[in-house]
Amino acid sequence: MRQRQFGNLIILALVFLNVILWLVFPPIDDGRPNFLRAYAGEVLGSTVIILMACGLVLAARPAWAEPYFGGLDKMYIAHKQVNTTAFLLLFVHLLTVPITTDRLLPGTPLAIVAFSGIVVLVLLTLSPRIPLLSKLTHASYDKWKKTHRFIGIFYVIGFVHSLLVNPLSAIVAFSYVQVIFLIGLGAYLYTEVFSRFLHKELPYRVSAVRRLNGNTAEVTLTPEQKRLRHQPGQFLFVRFPGDVVLNESHPFTISSAPAEESLRLTIKASGDFTRYLHRNLREGAEARVEGPYGLFQYQHGGLKQVWIAGGIGITPFLSFIRNGNLERQIDLYYTVRSREEALFLEEIEAAAERYLNFRAFVRFSLEEGSLTLHEVIAKTGDLRQRDIYLCGPWGMIQSFTAELEDLGVPEARIHYEEFNFR
Repeated sequence: MRQRQFGNLIILALVFLNVILWLVFPPIDDGRPNFLRAYAGEVLGSTVIILMACGLVLAARPAWAEPYFGGLDKMYIAHKQVNTTAFLLLFVHLLTVPITTDRLLPGTPLAIVAFSGIVVLVLLTLSPRIPLLSKLTHASYDKWKKTHRFIGIFYVIGFVHSLLVNPLSAIVAFSYVQVIFLIGLGAYLYTEVFSRFLHKELPYRVSAVRRLNGNTAEVTLTPEQKRLRHQPGQFLFVRFPGDVVLNESHPFTISSAPAEESLRLTIKASGDFTRYLHRNLREGAEARVEGPYGLFQYQHGGLKQVWIAGGIGITPFLSFIRNGNLERQIDLYYTVRSREEALFLEEIEAAAERYLNFRAFVRFSLEEGSLTLHEVIAKTGDLRQRDIYLCGPWGMIQSFTAELEDLGVPEARIHYEEFNFR
């Protein structure tokens, strides 16, 4: 079993153990009406708490957990799946637990607050994908990110609710859930309160902003104290505290080599944040960086590799090239729409001249059409014994991944990262 599957298995094991503890150490039937419904409701409610705790731990971006999920991008996918499951089970929990009509329990108002808050946050998460909700909320990624921080508050309210609704007596299971709850609470407090005081971020200064074309800039960050240590192909989160808009941390691939004192980020203006950054970021601005993250690293691959870049997806490959040590047999396929969008073309061509086993094929899609796997095979040969590295638009990655798997390339030899952290 591959190491990157362990993380999801641990989450499943935590949920499974919760159910087992409720079954092996069941609560005593105290004669209350609808005892079995109350029993099932508490099993479901405790499962929701465990899943939300796992989501909060993943949201803290612990670098040590990356290998157990296959990278931070896969951790965010697990985060989304865990929270989605918790949300669905929350509805089942509400339909299962018996409702007391003769008296209002102290925890009932808290249940209403927690449930309503979680529903609102979920709707804000979905709003960019639902036209009607998008018009009503005017939600953007930055607004979603700010409101999403409140999830931990409703997590706490939900747990306190469970203490105040005359819960069943199941000491072993409840103690287990309580420990998991505290771990989730600790992760939430670390993310929102303590991380900035524990030197998770490193202070940098913008030493240069070079506009490469009308929508892409190379930002150079110089350390003010300790510098970030990274591997080629990794990414970081950066924010710029001097600007209200730019003070939200966003992920960007590091395009500089690990040996360089400064960090270089190649950023395309493709969203609200990056468009604003492209217009307003200036030399001398304060920066805070966090990382590095990511397992997109060619040095762990085999001796024969193919790199396929689409547009701004060239950034990790720039770090590969600038790192040197290109003694492997490598073919780089770099596709852009036009010659004006071909960034660092001279640097790539110089590397192809310097390293005998490194070949670069640049394609201009407006002139020559999109790159196809048939063309890659025609120039490179059999791909089944090569490690394939993909970076570019998500549609391009999905298309090539499906074709490579159909061709018989093992999944373990296909490498990519999905920067879709929503």
